[in-house]
Amino acid sequence: MDIVGISQKEQDAIFRVVAAILHLGNIDFVKGEESDSAIVEDEESKFHLQMTADLLMCDPHALEDALCRRVMITPEEIIKRTLDPHGATVRRDGLARTIYSHLFEWLVDKINDSIGQDPASKCLIGVLDIYGFESFKTNSFEQFCINFTNEKLQQHFNQHVFKMEQEEYTKEEIDWSYIEFVDNQDILDLIEKKPGGIISLLDEACMFPKATHETFSQKLYQTFKDHKRFIKPKLTRSDFTVVHYAGEVQYQSDQFLDKNKDYVVVEHQNLLSSSNCSFVAGLFPSLSDEMAKSSKFSSIGARFKLQLQQLMETLNSTEPHYIRCVKPNNFLKPSIFENNNVMQQLRSGGVLEAVRIKCTGYPTCRTFFEFLTRFGILAPEALEGNYEEEVACKKILEKMGLTGYQIGKTKIFLKAGQMAELDARRAGILGISAKVIQKHIRTHIARKNFVSMQKASIRIQSFWRGELARKLYEFLKRDAAAIKIQRDLRRFLARKDYIRTKFSTLILQAGLRAMVARNEFRYRECTKAATIIQANWRCHRAFSDYKKLKKASAISLSRWKGGAVSRELRKQKKMVAREGTEEAFPVIREPSIPDRGTEKIETLIMEVENLKTLLRAEKQRADQYERKYVEAQESNEDRRKKLEETDRIVHQLQDSLNSVSQDDVFHVKSSFRAENDLVYFIKTDFNFWTR
Repeated sequence: MDIVGISQKEQDAIFRVVAAILHLGNIDFVKGEESDSAIVEDEESKFHLQMTADLLMCDPHALEDALCRRVMITPEEIIKRTLDPHGATVRRDGLARTIYSHLFEWLVDKINDSIGQDPASKCLIGVLDIYGFESFKTNSFEQFCINFTNEKLQQHFNQHVFKMEQEEYTKEEIDWSYIEFVDNQDILDLIEKKPGGIISLLDEACMFPKATHETFSQKLYQTFKDHKRFIKPKLTRSDFTVVHYAGEVQYQSDQFLDKNKDYVVVEHQNLLSSSNCSFVAGLFPSLSDEMAKSSKFSSIGARFKLQLQQLMETLNSTEPHYIRCVKPNNFLKPSIFENNNVMQQLRSGGVLEAVRIKCTGYPTCRTFFEFLTRFGILAPEALEGNYEEEVACKKILEKMGLTGYQIGKTKIFLKAGQMAELDARRAGILGISAKVIQKHIRTHIARKNFVSMQKASIRIQSFWRGELARKLYEFLKRDAAAIKIQRDLRRFLARKDYIRTKFSTLILQAGLRAMVARNEFRYRECTKAATIIQANWRCHRAFSDYKKLKKASAISLSRWKGGAVSRELRKQKKMVAREGTEEAFPVIREPSIPDRGTEKIETLIMEVENLKTLLRAEKQRADQYERKYVEAQESNEDRRKKLEETDRIVHQLQDSLNSVSQDDVFHVKSSFRAENDLVYFIKTDFNFWTR
């Protein structure tokens, strides 16, 4: 739809109208409360009625009235009468057909406008695609119209193929006998003759309000009882049979009158023209009262006949080409071919009759010039001589031994199969000539290819010799360059290995020297610390002995002093007692004893003072040793930190050695393994001394 210029809004409106038609067909009616009245059957039908009204954008009550009631306009008044369920169904179908017809006509006009055919053009290419001949179990007015169209096209086919061909024979003045073929003009007269044809009688019956399909059928029986193309079936009262060119078809006239009537229902027209959808309102423009009255009845058959007549006039003014489509099977499946079905289609389509007539006459004709141009190679002598075209053609035919042909004024007429025979002989001569030409061409091509291949091979050989020499030179050049590169690479690798080994050795030596120096330093520090510790221990032990000695001397001194004082006190007491005695009694004075005790006391006091002095000296020495001990501990702590820093440096050296190439790792690892053992030993020794 987009290609033919239909907008999206118009497409939506088209789909709405199609959906409304489908919903409209689902509305069913039942008998109402009043006699001869109809109402919507059930809720489902009411739903479809509501959907139809919504899609058409009209009033659902007005739509229901338009389906169930009929308006009759008289000069005096307007009469509304109800319809029975059958009448409402017919009215529903009529409305659906009317909507579909208007939509179809709108689409045709839209597509024609989109194509934009030039009206002033005298040339056109048209495609007419119609249904073929139809014969079903139930054949109604639609099949009647389609078969009528096929009868018209068959007559045109006969006129174009057979009559034109016989006129060609007459024009060329050849001896020919009249070809009998089935002419269907009597069938066309039976259908479309006016007055007295089936369509005319159908229109006449539709004009009478009380006419039924039975009265119409009786009229046909009476009118065509002696017609050889019309047959009255024995077991029915309303069916009739028409003998078409393709076979007999029995039609059921039950709905012929209803389908032929094309009433312009005013209620339908007003309902749809007042739709809120502009597209639907455009399909049904409002009609004036005079136009509505004049267009009250229109015959579908008469209109179809007029359109078919216009189509035939168009076909007669053109050069038609016929294509008969054959359905291989009724299952719509591939690789299935029903012979009887296909044969029946060929027979009913007039193809077999056309083949028979073609074979009876002269199906192939060529002008003298065309014949000589195509078949002159069959008799070259006829072309070499100064013969007229007619004589030359005759010589060719005589040489080929053909009979039964006809020579006209400007053309040669051949029987069926003769053209194929001439083509076969021409193909044989062309085949022989082609072989000779191919032989010479192949020889020329082979010789040309050989020369070109020889030149090419020489050129290729010279090129490859040069290429091989260049490749050899390039190989030697590359080989010399490779040797030089290998030499330089070996030298570079050897120098690199030497430098790496030297660097590793230096690192290892430095690490070992540092380790030895650290060991010596640790040993000296440990020895010094041990000496300090020993001195402190001796000091501590001497100080302990001193304190014990001091305590013992103090005790001894106090005891001695106590004894001396006691003795001195006793002496004093004795002296006092003696003096008292001497005073009381004369006593002989003894010589005085020197104060030996006092001297001894003084001596002891001096020793005590000396011991105190010695004690103070020892205390000072102990304090000095204690300070040195603290300093030694601080020095040991500094040395421990330096040892940890040295371990960190050793680990860094190990990491740097790990980045050295793999071939130097082994002996470096062994060296570091020894260094680690020494470091562990030193750590153990240091921890022992620090404890």
